[in-house]
Amino acid sequence: LRGTPREQKKSRRRANPPSMLRHGRKGQRSAVGACSGVLCCIFSVALLIVIAAPSSNHFMGRGSSRSYNARRLPSTSFRQSSHAPRSSSVTALSGGGADDTTGRPTKRVLVTGGTGYIGSHTVVQLLESGYDVTVIDNLVNSNRKVLDRVHSITNKKPRFFAIDLCDESALDELFKSSAPFDAVIHFAGLKAVGESCSQPLRYWDNNVGGSIALLKVMERHNCTNIVFSSSATVYGNVQKVPITEDFPLQATNPYGTTKLTIETLLRDVAQKTVVGDEENKWRVVLLRYFNPIGAHPSGLIGEDPNGTPNNLLPYISQVAVGRRAKLAVFGSDYDTHDGTGVRDYIHVQDLSRGHILALENAIFGSMKSNCEVYNLGTGKGYSVLDMVNAFGKACGKDIPYEIAPRRTGDVAKMFADPTKAKTELSWTASLGIDEMCSDTWRWQEKNPYGYATEQPQLQESKAS
Repeated sequence: LRGTPREQKKSRRRANPPSMLRHGRKGQRSAVGACSGVLCCIFSVALLIVIAAPSSNHFMGRGSSRSYNARRLPSTSFRQSSHAPRSSSVTALSGGGADDTTGRPTKRVLVTGGTGYIGSHTVVQLLESGYDVTVIDNLVNSNRKVLDRVHSITNKKPRFFAIDLCDESALDELFKSSAPFDAVIHFAGLKAVGESCSQPLRYWDNNVGGSIALLKVMERHNCTNIVFSSSATVYGNVQKVPITEDFPLQATNPYGTTKLTIETLLRDVAQKTVVGDEENKWRVVLLRYFNPIGAHPSGLIGEDPNGTPNNLLPYISQVAVGRRAKLAVFGSDYDTHDGTGVRDYIHVQDLSRGHILALENAIFGSMKSNCEVYNLGTGKGYSVLDMVNAFGKACGKDIPYEIAPRRTGDVAKMFADPTKAKTELSWTASLGIDEMCSDTWRWQEKNPYGYATEQPQLQESKAS
């Protein structure tokens, strides 16, 4: 340093701030340590973000590399309901993310006809079981309010799209714009036997045509797992009971014929010839229901038929609630314990659980072949008067009825042998006639006009 000692002192102060003059080398080490601490904190936070980020498997089906796309589908093809989540975050999607108990990626299931009677109960059980659920329905025979009721029961909402199953382009757009589906449960279809006899073309076009469109789109997008909602109507008028899955198939009405045709189509798909060393990846489960009745024990969802009920218990419940005058019982001279026809009635909760087990123990589990069929029934029957008396007990009032002549084609007894479902799916019906009737009455009493808020105009007719 040049100059006098006083000038040298000023020069040192300009070159070194006061803090450095006070602490010297120790201050330099402290500053470096502070910077290192900040960098460590930043690195730790970044590491935690990477660890906490959801795996791409939460958004994708097995073996897929397509990332999740939560964009809303074009309104020109079909519209997404306001009930569907709008956020692209996985936490905003019903059933999304990993299973809390197993840590495995959640399976994504598409449910056709998911706002209908059996479909809505199955959607509830899927959501409660941790599945990621998407529902499509054209709402012809169902009500959008079902989605709010499902949310009230499960605190979750499935994605919903108002799609007609016959609209192949809309289906294709859904599959393109969604994360890959692991399986489809196919309920969608018209189902009134009497109506099918007067409108066979409509039933063939909707039920068979819609199923063909669905299968084409599924195959195009490499989704080859399906559970199909079939019916015991494919057995026709059987002459002996109990009914096993290998009974002759002989549908006696257009509705039953469409179910049988779809079964045949699915068998053909499951057994199709493949090229070279490829294997047929289709896995198909056919579930033949007998007579679903009952409702969710909350009374929030249940069977809400349009017009005159075609089935026994909805008609009885409408008589009990005062919507109809009396029940007609067709035939009282059958070879049964009270002379009235005997049928295998199954609680819709048991039936819905059968779909969950079909997924878990067959589709995602073990199957003897690419296509398996199962009866879902209780294995025992109740007569018409058994049901009338049990419902009277449940609602606390007598159900007025009259005896009418037999109907052509009715048989004395029809009930299932559900042994195969018990052995291979670990499924058995656990709810009996008392639960079937009490749950139906709870639903009807809470919702005297179904999901409608006002009394619909009724055409009085008779059913049994």
